[in-house]
Amino acid sequence: MSRFRGRGRLAGPRAGFRTETDEEPGVPQGLIKAARKSGQLNLSGRGLSQVPPSVWRINLDVPEESRQNLSFGAADDRWWEQSDLTKLILASNKLQCLSEDIKFLPALIVLDVHDNKLPSLPKSLGEIENLQRINSSNNILKELPEEIGKLKHLKSLLLQHNQLEQIPETIGELHSLEELDLSNNSLSTIPCSFAGLTHLVQLNLSNNKLKSLPAEISRMKSLRQLDCTSNLLETIPPELAGMESLEQLYLRHNKLCYLPELPACKLLKELHVGNNRIQMLSSEHLKHLSSIITLELRDNKIKSLPEEIGLLQGLERLDLTNNDLSSLPSALGKLPNLKSLLLEGNPLRGIRRDIFNKGTQELLKYLRSRVQNADPPHDKLDGSVVNAMTLPSESSVNLHAITTLKALEYSEKQAAIIPDEIFNAVGNNVITTVNFSKNQLTEVPPRIVDLKDTVSDINLGFNKLPSISLQLCMLQRLTHVDFRNNVLTYLPPEMEALLKLQTIILSFNRFKTFPEVLYRISTLDTILFSNNHIGSVDPLQLKKMPNLTTLDLQNNDLLQVPPELGNCENLRSLNLEGNPFRNPRAAILAKGTAAVLEYLRSRIPT
Repeated sequence: MSRFRGRGRLAGPRAGFRTETDEEPGVPQGLIKAARKSGQLNLSGRGLSQVPPSVWRINLDVPEESRQNLSFGAADDRWWEQSDLTKLILASNKLQCLSEDIKFLPALIVLDVHDNKLPSLPKSLGEIENLQRINSSNNILKELPEEIGKLKHLKSLLLQHNQLEQIPETIGELHSLEELDLSNNSLSTIPCSFAGLTHLVQLNLSNNKLKSLPAEISRMKSLRQLDCTSNLLETIPPELAGMESLEQLYLRHNKLCYLPELPACKLLKELHVGNNRIQMLSSEHLKHLSSIITLELRDNKIKSLPEEIGLLQGLERLDLTNNDLSSLPSALGKLPNLKSLLLEGNPLRGIRRDIFNKGTQELLKYLRSRVQNADPPHDKLDGSVVNAMTLPSESSVNLHAITTLKALEYSEKQAAIIPDEIFNAVGNNVITTVNFSKNQLTEVPPRIVDLKDTVSDINLGFNKLPSISLQLCMLQRLTHVDFRNNVLTYLPPEMEALLKLQTIILSFNRFKTFPEVLYRISTLDTILFSNNHIGSVDPLQLKKMPNLTTLDLQNNDLLQVPPELGNCENLRSLNLEGNPFRNPRAAILAKGTAAVLEYLRSRIPT
């Protein structure tokens, strides 16, 4: 008789009993039988368009073998003593609905329905009081049933990659919840009832449409990780500062103008605020970050760092890539644990390129040496400080910069021309750096050519330059030029003569096309071209630039990204956010340059 176990069919008189082998493709009876013993059923990846009714009734209906096999109970456990289903995995199928009959699985602890086509979850889900984990990610959920708030023992709720536009207030009743993932949805608000999630440890709200966070979020006193990456946040509620358990805070790709002050977040180890609009860091922002290990501030508009950066004694990684820093505080050199200091894409002055190229430790060593040499002599008679800045000279001429730093400084004067006395003051001194930024210049000063034999770094940013003169093209020792925030629309072909040029900054101008001459300057390693009106780039030409590692094309008019750009494998930093193209999607851009290049390569026609 045992050879017929699980294969028998009921005759007419037994038709009132369910026969589990009837019309239920994709569910081997061996799995159902094993599930009764183990309490676990895995039906993932079976192409199911609906859940077989026998799954919901697995603990209700009399097993077929108990009716057909007279020896049942000898070799097998007695069917009435077998396990209730506690774990049900229906992932990676084609399910478009879950039956309300799920309530017939009252012992269920884990429900995994991720990667299906579910637009909703059944209301009866709220009757399964023992549920501790629900994974319904990668579906098309548009709403959640209010009954979900009845799941008092739920610890993990994964809802990422759906189409949710709002969350029911009842979610705040999930007092045992420890993990909540709502990333990659369409949420524009978060209910104030989140305050009730007092045991929540991880909250992921990334890639939504949030413009603000409720102040009540601060009452989640157990929260250690908060991810709000890629939203529309302009401010952070000050109450966030009271989240005492917070260890990781992700605020990248938002619209923040200020770094939040976090006085009570004594355990905060990671703070990620890259790709925002932050212009200033004050001592107030930094002095409370006593436990910080990673501070990521890349792609902002930070102009200076306070000396209080030296208070962050545990800091190991500091990312300041693509900001507006023109100098570094010497206190950086005092950070004992700093292992990674990223500064590419800043108009830094007074630090030679070769020092940067030697890496973080050599740069810190240089900054420490600057601290040791910074003690000024004191006049023995009156104690006043005497240095080159106070020597008798023309008030507009910075002799200290000329003689000590080899720099010609005349910035933030709002001047329409650079006075001759500035150039005359150079005399026989060697000048390697010129800073004429933040004036009202409408042409490159003609006398710039006087410095052609020595100058390597020029900053003409924040002026009104409509064009670049041929005199500048004669400065063949140039390695870095900064033309940001002007009114430039083209670059002269004569710039091809700049055979040592490594970095060019052209952000915030009026370019409509990518200048052809740049493709011909093979020494370029950094091109910062954000906030213009560029409609296209030539990936085949870019691929011929062997040294190009950083290309910033944020906030332009790119309607499409050519897949061939993925072949530019030398690129280490490619920024494309803020353009009107549809692909790559924001979720791919957020993964970083390597992921974007890999995606583009996969789209190249074969």
